[in-house]
Amino acid sequence: MKHSSLMKVAGVGALALTLAACSGGGTPAPAPSASETAAPQGGGELVIWMDQNRNDALADVISTFEEETGTTVEIVIKDFANIDDDLTTQASSGEGPDVIVGAHDWIGKLVTNGVIAPVELGEIAGDFEDVSIQAMTYEGSVYGVPVSIENLALVRNTALAPEAPATWDDLVSTGQAAVASGQAQFPLLVGIDPNGADPYHLYPLQASFGGPVFGMNDDGSYNPDDLQLGNEGNVQFATALGQWGQQGIVNLNISQDIAKEQFASGASPYTITGPWNLDFFQEAGVEYAIDPIPSAGGQPATPFVGVQGFMVSAHANNPIVANQFLTEYIASEEAQTAIYETGQRAPALSSAFEAAQSNEDVAAFGAVGAEGVPMPNIPEMDALWTDWGTTEAQIIGQQGGDPAALWTTMAEKIQGTLGG
Repeated sequence: MKHSSLMKVAGVGALALTLAACSGGGTPAPAPSASETAAPQGGGELVIWMDQNRNDALADVISTFEEETGTTVEIVIKDFANIDDDLTTQASSGEGPDVIVGAHDWIGKLVTNGVIAPVELGEIAGDFEDVSIQAMTYEGSVYGVPVSIENLALVRNTALAPEAPATWDDLVSTGQAAVASGQAQFPLLVGIDPNGADPYHLYPLQASFGGPVFGMNDDGSYNPDDLQLGNEGNVQFATALGQWGQQGIVNLNISQDIAKEQFASGASPYTITGPWNLDFFQEAGVEYAIDPIPSAGGQPATPFVGVQGFMVSAHANNPIVANQFLTEYIASEEAQTAIYETGQRAPALSSAFEAAQSNEDVAAFGAVGAEGVPMPNIPEMDALWTDWGTTEAQIIGQQGGDPAALWTTMAEKIQGTLGG
């Protein structure tokens, strides 16, 4: 992914950003000088919020950090999905963490709420996959050290579909033939919600119609003033989505859990999913291959790329040590490899990423992700998800009338929410 870069970051060499960490009382702390950061600083306590998976992966790294710096680390295990909201409500109280693990698409909202601070990467910014740095960048500043890269791809049951589909029509016809012959129950499995569909899982197909969400600035960042959700390509996607719903290609009764379980049982030749389900498929004994998602609309079916990383609270009680932990320990190959081995997401550090290419699954997902785009990390994305997903569900379920009209109404509503 480094060598077939998703999107080049403007001025990677200029990403040595001023540390804007704050003390517990909210007063900005001065950035440490080079002499101050040349040797372990340590001291005091560092409070880290992270999920159980990352905690298990980093036990040895954290132990080494404590030994080498004399810092006491307190780990608070959190449900990953709740960390951003919990930080927003607790950070300014003085009872929040110094460091969190989080998703890059939280960054715009967290910055707007004043609860995370930039991290000075300096020269080590060039040690990471380009897309991971871009994803962690918001309004010119980097907000954390990336650790994992993930994206969707087409996972194919090789017993039911020996060859990768060259086109979307090939996928549909092969899937329908497997159902007609009694070998399968579903032509394709895409896990969605019956009320809110799943814009994330459906986005590669939407993108293949020339249907982006926002326009982009010259530096590769998203332009919140250029909503593209209602463009012609997106409307064409809406029409196709209605047809797929009518044909049973996309099914509102197939949740993500059902999709995972049914594919593992051999009920479909194809599923669109991410690396997080591979262990389940392996345990079920499914022989699978990982392929690009074929284009349905004539343009590349580019998935969103998600990046997860460690960030520093703007209200950290120990900001200098928090930054040291990120740039010297979380940025190490040991930490990045450990996280990869427990989570099966490609590492963000290039040396660890290259080593992980010996894993065929990681290499295959990485090849698909190389054609993807980072999930927008701008706070305006929060205005999209509910209406976007609800409209998709209406279209798939043949509810509410003409798909193109439903989509256009949705885009106009969101445009109004964003301010005209």
